[in-house]
Amino acid sequence: MSSSSSSSSAQGWIEYILIHYRWVIVIFFLLPASFLYDIYYYTRSWIIFKFNSAPQQHDMKVRDVQMQVGEWCAGDQDVPMCTARPGWQTISFREGAYKKTFHKISINLVDILEIDTQKRTVRCEPLVTMGQLTHTLIKLGWTIPVVPEMDDLTVGGLVMGTGIETSSHKAGLFQHICIAYELVTADGSVISCSECENSDLFYSVPWSYGTLGFLTAVEIKIIPAERFVKVEYKPCHSLDNLVRTFTEEVEKTEENQFVEGLMYSLDSGVVMTGNMCSTAEPGKLNEIGWWFKPWFFKHVQTYVNEDQRGVEYIPIRDYYHRHTRSIFWELQDIIPFGNNVVFRYLLGWLVPPKVSLLKLTQGKAVKELYEKNHFIQDMLVPLTSLKDAINVFEEEVNIYPLWLCPFKVPPNPGMLKPPSDTDTLYVDIGTYGVPKVDNFEAVETTRRIEAFVRDTKGFQMMYADSYMTREEYREMFDHCLYDRVRDRLGCYNAFPEVYDKVNRKARV
Repeated sequence: MSSSSSSSSAQGWIEYILIHYRWVIVIFFLLPASFLYDIYYYTRSWIIFKFNSAPQQHDMKVRDVQMQVGEWCAGDQDVPMCTARPGWQTISFREGAYKKTFHKISINLVDILEIDTQKRTVRCEPLVTMGQLTHTLIKLGWTIPVVPEMDDLTVGGLVMGTGIETSSHKAGLFQHICIAYELVTADGSVISCSECENSDLFYSVPWSYGTLGFLTAVEIKIIPAERFVKVEYKPCHSLDNLVRTFTEEVEKTEENQFVEGLMYSLDSGVVMTGNMCSTAEPGKLNEIGWWFKPWFFKHVQTYVNEDQRGVEYIPIRDYYHRHTRSIFWELQDIIPFGNNVVFRYLLGWLVPPKVSLLKLTQGKAVKELYEKNHFIQDMLVPLTSLKDAINVFEEEVNIYPLWLCPFKVPPNPGMLKPPSDTDTLYVDIGTYGVPKVDNFEAVETTRRIEAFVRDTKGFQMMYADSYMTREEYREMFDHCLYDRVRDRLGCYNAFPEVYDKVNRKARV
């Protein structure tokens, strides 16, 4: 047997294992690696914050970014700039192809800089994660009004892209709780912006994906945190009942701090409402953050199966990251027995694996499998179009559970323009999994759903695959202010247009 055929055979076996027994790689390699990484990261963050060294180092790190941009300006400027952060470290399913060719700027900005309880703000660097931020704030009795679910989501990614959570029907998207940004622009200048200072830039930064400058700091609102969230579970057994119940609870903005829906089929689901509180009723505390607890979406499903309403009290940080352990429900496709009680007690404390490490170890065969047989999207549609949208997803992909998360869009300048001059309620329909329809074709199916979303005056989260043309993308997102700011800041050689970073062809 030749060496080439032996090599081919070995590669074939490796691909077979990665596809059919990926859980072996995840359990024995990725879970321990993820655990060790978390220990290192949180220990480092605690030391830096404890000794208050980050604020003094911030200006020095920003000057380093300026110096790197200045070197690019003094050169040929033949390729645009991007951050040097590897594509596999992002939470997005794909890696940006531009990372292979663009001029990379190293940005080591990972620290919480200041918590000001008088102003009710926290100032962060862009690579601070949601897990890091909530862990620090909640111990001090504070939180932010919108805490996007996954621990590894970064402040910078949530600003330059977007972020949402079950409080967004009151507070808006992540961009709406930010009150100031600091950026290094294409000429190496440092610019601060807010509603009152450089407001055009302030409103243009969200959804710009690093195409206006390098984000170096963000100032975010904080609010008092209480110990628990009182969660009420309301099972529904028809689509009309679920849409009506969900809409009614979303519109009770003075009564409900949190609203969420999980659908388990076209005619069954649970609407959940929540409010922070300082005490819990005896016998109703559910500390869902413990490693041995059932995955949250599986726990919620029991209320549908038993057709019974319920009330629980969940520790606030457990509530914020209730879907983290199971990566919503994606982990069941990677570790099919992950919610088994034996696995939870023995190895649940290692879950979840880092999404970045999952991407790094995918291999070509797994990537192709996901390309053809997996659908990950968050589509944002007006609340009034919720029923029609659910029917479209049922027909096109038939994936359950579906995540329903409401949010409001104020009539501010920028990429997201609601159809009226008042706050407009939308809902994020999160769809993650393997389609159960016979005619699923990744490109054609996604384009049909994208067309429906555009027709409803909705939006698509751009971390996922998008097959829109440039014209369709500009129809969905208002570029008027964005284009003016890019022209004023001289971005055209320094950074690509946002479409050229987020469309499917721009990603590996």
